[in-house]
Amino acid sequence: MSTASSPPVIFAPHRRLAARRRMLACQRLPDAPRYLLDEMIDDVLERLSFLRHHPKRTLIIGDVTGRLASALGCEHRAVDSVEPAEGFDEERPFADRRYDFIASLGTLDTVNDLPGALVHIRNALMPGGLMIASFPGAGSLPHLRAAMLAADGDRPAPRLHPMIDVRAGGQLLQRAGFADPVADSRSLDVSFRSLGGLLADLRAQGLSNVLDAGGPALGKAAYARARAAFASAARDGRTAERFEILTLTGWRR
Repeated sequence: MSTASSPPVIFAPHRRLAARRRMLACQRLPDAPRYLLDEMIDDVLERLSFLRHHPKRTLIIGDVTGRLASALGCEHRAVDSVEPAEGFDEERPFADRRYDFIASLGTLDTVNDLPGALVHIRNALMPGGLMIASFPGAGSLPHLRAAMLAADGDRPAPRLHPMIDVRAGGQLLQRAGFADPVADSRSLDVSFRSLGGLLADLRAQGLSNVLDAGGPALGKAAYARARAAFASAARDGRTAERFEILTLTGWRR
């Protein structure tokens, strides 16, 4: 039974788990698209260098490539990597609370209790510890959103996730008790020859629909309208879709 203090159920945990597991299978292929995760990892490493933060004990959430762990790990550094598809739950207290750096990559945008998840991350940090969390934010996938509206016509169905913007991200950091909170966003544009190519990339990167009350499957006619709308935004045969990557940074004092 829900209470007034319970977070709203926006995402279905079982669908989220299935999407993450499908992503893991896709990422084992040599040609798997992973440009979003690569962008997040490069940004984390750049920020750590800029901040001159040299963690001794790190927790990485959501890096299915292992690239960030490899970059941070050395003889005198301990790095733990966890994955929601393998049982790690961001909405529960973490077992270990001795980290001086926690990186969350592409997972916090589909938790129902985002404020609670941020509190759990803060609690898992030692004093002086740093969190960097990145995930797709508001403004992402404008052409896909337009295509879905064209497909559904006068009765739009819930098909794409609600997303956090920079202002809300900063407020969430403050609410969770982080010191020196910073929320910022940057754009990544990727071009596609077809709507099907975009959808395949989203599935391979764990970005498919995991809404608890998602819309019905598109019929042939609706999908044809979506493809036409997506193609109408193309230049030289390719549609440039935009991903806005929201990054939340905060310290535990």
